[in-house]
Amino acid sequence: MPDKKYLNDLIIQVRRDILRQVHKVNSGHPGGSLGCAEFFVALYQEVLERNESFTMDGIGEDLFFLSNGHISPVFYSVLARSGYFPVEELNTFRLLNTRLQGHPTTHEGLPGIRVASGSLGQGISVAIGAALAKKLNNDSHLIYTLCGDGELQEGQNWEAIMYAAGNSIDNLIVTVDYNKQQIDGATDTVLPLGDLRAKFEAFNWDVLEIENGNDLDAVINGLEAAKEKTGNGKPVCILMHTVMGNGVDFMMHTHAWHGKAPNDEQLKTALAQNPETLGDY
Repeated sequence: MPDKKYLNDLIIQVRRDILRQVHKVNSGHPGGSLGCAEFFVALYQEVLERNESFTMDGIGEDLFFLSNGHISPVFYSVLARSGYFPVEELNTFRLLNTRLQGHPTTHEGLPGIRVASGSLGQGISVAIGAALAKKLNNDSHLIYTLCGDGELQEGQNWEAIMYAAGNSIDNLIVTVDYNKQQIDGATDTVLPLGDLRAKFEAFNWDVLEIENGNDLDAVINGLEAAKEKTGNGKPVCILMHTVMGNGVDFMMHTHAWHGKAPNDEQLKTALAQNPETLGDY
């Protein structure tokens, strides 16, 4: 396993990748991406049991599905820096006819991507299907998915949440990026979510919380604790409290950077707060 210095250096480099990707094309979603840098680094560098070579069927390994596909910049960065495709390919983000579209797609065959996502509310359903396939194949590996908190305002999620518990899908870990922001404002302003923990528990899920989802150790420990809860007849939910725009002071704690790219001067300021560690692409 990589040491903690490398992992923390990688988190900083991932932030730089996110900022540079969206700035180059003046398009994309930096806020949620920055808030989930620690989660993706922890997942791909420490937690996932994954094969060296990528296959779509994913037999004999853990699988991850990104539901809130608009945070593709962080997903692409961590996939590239985990060896799925060349880091230099990050230069092609959101360009026509490239593999790194604004929302992940599968038709161009980008390693690491098993489902197109970004139409919100579908990731838990996809993950349930994969989890059922694992059980049918007697494959003991786990299924992970990440969704946004605002995304839970869509009804399909709750059908899936009910189905997973009702069918004892206990090889599934759903993480909610609980940053309390969405494109139009705070979730409590747009459509209050209420007590998410109580809701998941009422649907008969095991629930744990990561109080600081922007602390690497807390995220690793939370994911490992969730793994320990699998196999006990219930699906598992992690409520991961994060800060949108984390690591860039003027992007933090606001929905304003949900889907807006920094200009030249803002990029310079943001990169200065995250000095290069492992090499830009």
